[in-house]
Amino acid sequence: MELESLALQEKNKVMQSYNNDKEFLHTFFDYENEESSYPARLKELAGRTFERRQLAETIRSFMEPFGISANANTHIEELAKNAVAVVGGQQAGILTGPLYSVHKAISVILLAKRQREKLGVPVVPVFWVAGEDHDLNEINHVYTEMEGRATKHQYRGNFILKLMASDAQYDKQVMESLVKDIFGKFGETAYTKDLLDEVLSAVEQEKSFTQFFVRLMNGLFKEEGLLFIDSASKQLRELEKSYFVHLIEESEQLAEVISKKEELFAEKGFGSPMGAELDAANLFYIHDTGRVLLSRKDGFFVNESSGLRFSKAEMLRIAQEEPWLLSNNVATRPLMQDMVFPVLAFVGGPGEIAYWAVLKEAFHHLDMKMPIIVPRMSITLVTPQVKHALDEKNFTFDDVMSGAVFTAREQFASGLQDERFDSVVDETEKILGQQYEKIAVFTEQQGPMMQELLEKNLRFHTKQLDYLKGKAVEAVLLKHDAELRTFGILEGELFPEGVLQERLYTPYTYLNSYGPTLIRDILGLPFVMDGTHKIIYL
Repeated sequence: MELESLALQEKNKVMQSYNNDKEFLHTFFDYENEESSYPARLKELAGRTFERRQLAETIRSFMEPFGISANANTHIEELAKNAVAVVGGQQAGILTGPLYSVHKAISVILLAKRQREKLGVPVVPVFWVAGEDHDLNEINHVYTEMEGRATKHQYRGNFILKLMASDAQYDKQVMESLVKDIFGKFGETAYTKDLLDEVLSAVEQEKSFTQFFVRLMNGLFKEEGLLFIDSASKQLRELEKSYFVHLIEESEQLAEVISKKEELFAEKGFGSPMGAELDAANLFYIHDTGRVLLSRKDGFFVNESSGLRFSKAEMLRIAQEEPWLLSNNVATRPLMQDMVFPVLAFVGGPGEIAYWAVLKEAFHHLDMKMPIIVPRMSITLVTPQVKHALDEKNFTFDDVMSGAVFTAREQFASGLQDERFDSVVDETEKILGQQYEKIAVFTEQQGPMMQELLEKNLRFHTKQLDYLKGKAVEAVLLKHDAELRTFGILEGELFPEGVLQERLYTPYTYLNSYGPTLIRDILGLPFVMDGTHKIIYL
């Protein structure tokens, strides 16, 4: 296994500014993404209080059904005392979702290890599962690579209500069938049977998308002691009671400072990632019809389409007595996370960092500073087959990204066409047309029926010539199939559908080829979280 770094051209304007523009960074964030920020953040956290014991027990209770490793147990105990946390999160995708879920966990683990060593204090890695998200269409599918194309495999469940991922229960037979279908596309290796048995066991043991996700992720990272918490956990809601009260009491002011900050963000050309509204409550309510967003109107918290209407006093009662009926939105989730956890640093992707950028004053309003924001590592895995194809064609990874491989394939394919053959067929078609024109002189005298028959006969022969040309093209492509397939492999594996591999494919594609030590071996590589793209040759 070899590691390479590549400075990709950053197309995301927010990330360009985050990495290069100090004025942007200081306007929208509290800390620079620098080593010097960590002691300052640690000092700030020391001045705040957290419900550490209850938090540790909440995590322990959530993780127990999935298995708590010795390292995870140590981290839970440290968190109960004086540890700080590096936190990252993701939605609960099938088969862990796209590779970037795993890349985010790897980033969290490596950063926690590094800061534990640098600061000389316990720093624990935490994965915050967005189990309260209700957009199941974002998590109900997996892609595999087939003949240079990304093929979508979707769970065919019928979820009518806006159920949270943690409440959405899958049909075990349907999920089992989907998993088997996906594994069938991987190809048989020495690791396939054990890997498939492990995943099918998880399907059988669990019920919801979140549980299925956590069981697999916990299995992949148990040796590292990665801690998991579900944002929709009922026990976590109990811990969040007083924080929900705080968010309700300050909802008007929070909506105002978030909207104002997003206006500034948009003025500077970065868009409106949240679409913040001045009347937003920035909280969801778990209703009979699913998870519905609340807004503020005439002193009440409402969702008009569902007929919901709560006074502030009723909202405060719900927060105290039935907190599991409340749920954070994209604006309040980071705030809640920072009230619950002593967050040293948050590891996020480009989309998340754009959301966080409009929350600086919201944090300040709640007497907090934003944690250090660290972009997750971006990684591409290169199999031996793909490495061989790169070497054979004398291409680099950058050639694939820049479109040079696509251009080369088009040139190669066009060069295969036999222009002499096409010319002879075209000439035959022209002569045929001329002869039929001569015949038409006679058929005109014999009435419209013969004329129609002649035209039909000509179309038939023309169609046969076109068929011949098509078959000739097929024969040429078939003859050069292996070479064309090489181009397809490079694009399909490394830059499928014009996006990075990590945004589409499940890690199980690579676990099936490389084996169960893949995660451990990746974590052992000498990574530097410097913003460059990482290429790993398996």
